[in-house]
Amino acid sequence: MSPTAARRTAAAFRKDRARRYREAAENDQVLVGTKVAEGHANYAMAYNMLTGIRVAVSRCNAKMPKPIQSSDFKTSVKLAFDVSGNEPTPSTKYDFKFKDYAPEVFRSLRILFHVDPADYLVSLTAQYIVSELGSPGKSGSFLYFSRDYRFIIKTIHKAEHKLLRNILKDYYYHVEANPNTLISQFYGLHRVKLPYGRRVYFIVMNNLFPPNRDIHVTYDLKGSTAGRFLNTAKTKTQKGEPIKGSQVRKDLNWIHDHRRINLGPSKRQLFLSQLECDISLLKRLGIMDYSLLIGIHDLTRGNSENIRNSTLKVFQPELSESDLITTDTKERKLQSAYLRHKLKHTSPKALVESSAILPLTVPADKKKFLFYADDGGFIATDENDMPLNELYFLGVIDCLTKYGFRKRMETLIRGMGKNRHEISAVPAVEYGNRFMAFIRRISGTLPADKST
Repeated sequence: MSPTAARRTAAAFRKDRARRYREAAENDQVLVGTKVAEGHANYAMAYNMLTGIRVAVSRCNAKMPKPIQSSDFKTSVKLAFDVSGNEPTPSTKYDFKFKDYAPEVFRSLRILFHVDPADYLVSLTAQYIVSELGSPGKSGSFLYFSRDYRFIIKTIHKAEHKLLRNILKDYYYHVEANPNTLISQFYGLHRVKLPYGRRVYFIVMNNLFPPNRDIHVTYDLKGSTAGRFLNTAKTKTQKGEPIKGSQVRKDLNWIHDHRRINLGPSKRQLFLSQLECDISLLKRLGIMDYSLLIGIHDLTRGNSENIRNSTLKVFQPELSESDLITTDTKERKLQSAYLRHKLKHTSPKALVESSAILPLTVPADKKKFLFYADDGGFIATDENDMPLNELYFLGVIDCLTKYGFRKRMETLIRGMGKNRHEISAVPAVEYGNRFMAFIRRISGTLPADKST
């Protein structure tokens, strides 16, 4: 073949390849398999979140650490990316913009929480886990789990984002003084914005539940009773079967089930002392509507029911290294279009059907914390401080709601037909006092107090 003919053939091949990439990116019909779910746009959004985190955190880690100053709590860094994580040239349209809030502060927090920088980036890959059980906390938020089930990526409302920025300095110094705090461990605060789209705020935080143990029952406790009951008989799978495991039950379920946080004298004192300290901070900051999330693993049942396999799914676009790495501008545009197509037509797979494998052990750094020292949890003990057959995974979650105008209106409206002590929306100090009184009553190995 002559050089001229070879050039023509190569040009025709490139043109045809560009056409195929373009058609794949623009085609909204499913080529193979079934049509994806309505919420699929959120899966692609989470992919963008993880891409932004990896780039922003890598850049922050490349700088030398320095002592935290007051100005660090208010700084932010803006970035723009195409879908593959490359910064677009001025003439190229970006896929999303990313904003990293107080990066130096959150790097310091990750150090305080013993999160290894390399492990953090390795965990937050393009592959992530979603749960059919949804968020255990506030409605309207989406939860995604890192590939090793260690970190949670959670969308939050703008008001929650604003509150976290306002209280970040208090939170930072509280963590510094209380390494065993039960309040959620925040590792990052970020924002994603699509072209002509809304801004999505999200946080990265610790996952209280372990990768290596089934959670047999989960409770979300606030210390109130109005609307605090889950009818487990009505919550079933699409096939009409009862859902295994961790449906999130509430205060009245706890009372109805005659549950207690079984802790002997030593552990009960440690637990309540730390919780009292944490709640004092939240009361001082005017925060309410938080809850104590408790996941219980029954050691006698172990992992025999494979609950995680039935409730967790994996989002894992099938991409090769060549889909993500290129230096040629035209080739980058084609590969970005192809990657957009892949994201649009990928749906989460059941854990057992994917290549994802959850870790068999808890990360060693997690065991450095008092309440996660017993294989990632806090083992129940009897009155003689001897271990029992329950392992608790617990912490204070949803700590980003202030008692403002909306909550005052909720207090007024809900208080008309119910006893004020039964409703959740009450001022922060009253909320905290009631919360602590309830947790004290249900903690320990004494016979259950029948009062509510």
